[in-house]
Amino acid sequence: MCAAMLGVMIGSSLPETAAAQFVTSSLPGSHQLSATAEDSNGHDWKRFAFGFGASIIAHEGAHVLSALLMGYHPYYAFDNGRPTVYSGIDSEQEPHKQFIFSASGLTTQALINEGILDIPHAGGGPIERGLLAGGIGTTLFYITLGRNASVSDISFMARTSSLSKTQVSLIFGGVSAIQGLRISRDPKYNHFFIRPADDGLRFGLAY
Repeated sequence: MCAAMLGVMIGSSLPETAAAQFVTSSLPGSHQLSATAEDSNGHDWKRFAFGFGASIIAHEGAHVLSALLMGYHPYYAFDNGRPTVYSGIDSEQEPHKQFIFSASGLTTQALINEGILDIPHAGGGPIERGLLAGGIGTTLFYITLGRNASVSDISFMARTSSLSKTQVSLIFGGVSAIQGLRISRDPKYNHFFIRPADDGLRFGLAY
C-alpha cells in the first residue's frame, strides 16, 4: 500500500515542465542531450507512475477480493508501522485458503504482465511500461528484501504449503525473469525507461 500511495503521489506531483538531471549518450543522427528545464513529454513519466501504482493496487486488491470470495472479512492493520492487508483466515485451520490469499497478489500481477505481453496490440506506451515494471519490481522485492518479513507473502506461502521460501521465490522469480527477457527482446520496449524528446531521447527522472 505504501508503494501504491507513493506511485500515485509521484504521478500527481510531476509538473508540466521539469528539470532533467541525467545526460544520455547520443544516438546515430542525434545530438548529445544535456539537462534542460523544459520537458515537452513530461506526461510520459506521469503515465508510467500511474501504471506502476495501478499494478501495486491490483496486487493489494487481489488479496482483498480473494478473501471476500472465500467468505472471509479482510481488514487493514499495521505491522511494525507498515499498513498490511490481513485475510481474516485462520492459517492454522485453513492453510490452503491462506495460501490462495497470499499467492493472489503476485499471481494477479504476473497475469496482468502476461496479458500485456501475449495479447497482440501496438503497445509500448508509458502506462503499459509502468504496469510491467510494477509487476516485476514487486516480485523482485518479495523474493529479496521482503522475503523474510513476518507478513511477507513468500513467508506465508511457504508456511501454508509444502514449498520452501526458496521454491516459492524461484517460481515467481522465474516467471518475472522470463517476462523481463521477453521485454528485452521486444522492439516495443527498446527504450523502457527513456522518453522521446524533440532533439532525440532523454533518460532519467523528472521532478
